[in-house]
Amino acid sequence: MENQPQLTFGWAARDASGVLAPFSFSRRATGDDDVTLKILYCGICHTDLHTIGNDWGNAMYPVVPGHEITGTVIDVGRNVRKFKVGDKIGVGYMVGSCGSCESCSEEYENHCFKMITTSNGVYHDGAPTYGGFSDMIVVNEHFAVHIPDNLPLEKAAPLLCAGVTVYSPMKHFGLNEPGKHLGVVGLGGLGHVAVKFGKAHGMKVTVISTSQNKEQEAIQHLGADSFLVSRDPDQMKAATGTMDGIIDTVSAFHPIAPLLLLLKARGKMILVGAPNKPLELPSFCLIQGGRMLAGGSVGGMKDTQEMIDFAGKHNITADVEVVGMDYVNTAMVRLAKGDVRYRFVIDVANTLTTA
Repeated sequence: MENQPQLTFGWAARDASGVLAPFSFSRRATGDDDVTLKILYCGICHTDLHTIGNDWGNAMYPVVPGHEITGTVIDVGRNVRKFKVGDKIGVGYMVGSCGSCESCSEEYENHCFKMITTSNGVYHDGAPTYGGFSDMIVVNEHFAVHIPDNLPLEKAAPLLCAGVTVYSPMKHFGLNEPGKHLGVVGLGGLGHVAVKFGKAHGMKVTVISTSQNKEQEAIQHLGADSFLVSRDPDQMKAATGTMDGIIDTVSAFHPIAPLLLLLKARGKMILVGAPNKPLELPSFCLIQGGRMLAGGSVGGMKDTQEMIDFAGKHNITADVEVVGMDYVNTAMVRLAKGDVRYRFVIDVANTLTTA
C-alpha cells in the first residue's frame, strides 16, 4: 500500500448498527493525474443507508459514506488538463475502473467489473475508499465532472448519483423523446429528478405512487402531467397499455407485475431502485406485448458530464434539505422512513469540525 500522507477528517460507521461518528484517516497525496477536492456538500443516498447497515452484506467497516460530492479544486497533479485550482467540480458513485475492458472503452465505466466505488470500495493501491462525509477527497481527474456555474452546489450534489441514475437509462432506452409517455414510480430522491428530466425532454410524465399524498406536489410543484395511485384498481385498469416507458425508482419491495401492464406493446420498464429483497416477476407480463424489463446503475463519466450540463441548460436541480454533519444520524433515520423531500445534503464545509 502506498503512503497516504493527507490527514482527513470525516464521519464513519464502525459496525452494522449504522451509527456514524467522527473518524480520522488519511488519503493519498495528489498524484500526477489526480485532483484534490475540498468537499463543500455531500448528498445522502439510499445506498449509503443500505451500506452502513450492511443490508447487502458487503460493508467493510469503518465505512465513510457519501458519493454525491461537490466542492472546489485545491490541488491538481502535473498531468491534469481538465481542471484547475478553484474549479467547481463533482464526484459521483465511482472513483476508478480498469480502463481497458469493453465497458470502459465504450465509456460505460459504471458497468466495469472492476469499477471502484467512491465509498466502501478498494482502490488500485489496495487502500479502502472513503466517501464524501469528509473534508476532502483525492480522485483521478477522469472521475470528476465540471459543475455548471448556474447550479448551486448543494442542489447539484444529488444529481451526481440520483440524477445520472435516471438520466442515463432514459437516454439509452429511448425514454427521452418528446411526446412519449413516461411513468415514474416513486417520488423520492430519484423519482422527483426523473420527473424534471422527463418534462425537460418534452415528455408526458405520470407519477405512480401508492397513495395520493404526493399528488399535489407532483403536479403543481414538479410539473408532472398526471398522477396514478397504484393501489387503486380502477385507476390502474384505466391506465393499462398507455405508457411508452417506466422508470421504477422504488428501493423497497413492491409488486412489479401491475406496473408492467401499464406499458404499451414493446414498452420498457427500467429498474433503478435497489430493494433488499428479490422482486417477483410473472413472465407472462413480459411475454404478452413483447415488453422489456431492464436495470440501470448510475452512468458512465461521459453520461454524467452530459447529464449535469443538461441540468445546467434547463436549470434542473434536486429539491434538498441541507443539514449539518451532527444531524446525519437523524437524517438516516428519517431517510429510512421516507421523511425527506427529496434529498438530504450535508453542509460539510460549514458543519464538519474536528472538535
